[in-house]
Amino acid sequence: MNEAKIINDPVFGFIKIPRGLLYDIVRHPLMQRLNRINQLGLASVVYPGARHTRFQHSLGAFHLMSEAILSLQLKGQFIFDSEAEAVEAAILMHDIGHGPFSHVLENTLIRDISHEEISLMMMEQINKEMGNRLNMAISIFKDEYPKRFLHQLISSQLDMDRLDYLRRDSFFTGVTEGNIGSARIIKMLNVVDDRLVVEQKGIYSLENYLTTRRLMYWQVYLHKTAVGYEKVLVNMLRRAKYLTKQKKEIFASPALSYFLKNDVDAEWFATHPETLQMYEELDDSDIWSAMKAWKHSDDKILSTLAADMLDRHIFKVEIYESPIEEERIDELLSSIAKKMDITKDEARYMISLNTIQKDMYSVDEDSIGVLYKDGTIKDISEASEILNVALLSKKIRKYYLCYQRF
Repeated sequence: MNEAKIINDPVFGFIKIPRGLLYDIVRHPLMQRLNRINQLGLASVVYPGARHTRFQHSLGAFHLMSEAILSLQLKGQFIFDSEAEAVEAAILMHDIGHGPFSHVLENTLIRDISHEEISLMMMEQINKEMGNRLNMAISIFKDEYPKRFLHQLISSQLDMDRLDYLRRDSFFTGVTEGNIGSARIIKMLNVVDDRLVVEQKGIYSLENYLTTRRLMYWQVYLHKTAVGYEKVLVNMLRRAKYLTKQKKEIFASPALSYFLKNDVDAEWFATHPETLQMYEELDDSDIWSAMKAWKHSDDKILSTLAADMLDRHIFKVEIYESPIEEERIDELLSSIAKKMDITKDEARYMISLNTIQKDMYSVDEDSIGVLYKDGTIKDISEASEILNVALLSKKIRKYYLCYQRF
């Protein structure tokens, strides 16, 4: 009985998951947990269709990986079946360490540890349970495997992670400009000197991919309403943590309670074995259910922020080109403190200052090699006629001031 399982995906159609190691990973409780974590955090506040999950994205990235391996093998690149399975296993699990609402928790409930590091801990755990069948997958994920291009397929400018999330996020948000030609890019992939390159015929698809990425960042991922909503969530969790530290009784699931009570960072993870297990229990629903109770809290700040979240009462967002003046902030704090009858210090929970910078293309990181028929390789910035690299690599910095509306 070695037939594949078939999943119908709205973006790519039928995705085949071979029985054996890959199917065992998909069925694993830590993979299933990703069904309870939305891929785009709070972006559905702007794009109501954006309710797709990290699980769907992981399957999509896996599908693209199997297409990429096949395409490279057809071009004579030697990839063993065991390597193909390992790199597919690695891409399936690449996001396994994400917490609720994606990146929001990385600086609120936990600090100084990235979801990639947590992903690795979870992979090691699954590997132990599966009798070390993931050794090669983990080695590729950590970029310790001799064939370096396999790691690039998981994490680089042209990885299957990005190719999936741009297509998928575009599909579910309805931002049609984000629809990249992932199939064309994959068909144009090749390997030279252990490095992924794109054949010259794929140059237009590449140009489209780079410009699309920029558009999706400003139009979806950094949309000012989504940013304003996210700041309400961050401040609400900060307030809940502060109250918990003050020994106030605060409703929370056991897992959420653990992260409210403790200052969890990389060292804490390393010295408290139960932390990973608690983290694995956390998903979006812990936070939504806590909010419903917090809305009725006798702490005015917590109840206001929880009501803001539940009733879509989003922080007002002002965007500036230069740093925001202290007087403006001070004036806002005084006004909020007066309206809510709280101290100026407490009013800081009702305001958020952020500098957001997104480079569209950075010559050091984003170099994508374009392979010409005569065997020469040029960076996309030189090869492209329409990509003005000076313009694209210009640092865009915006200053966001978010605060409670009345």
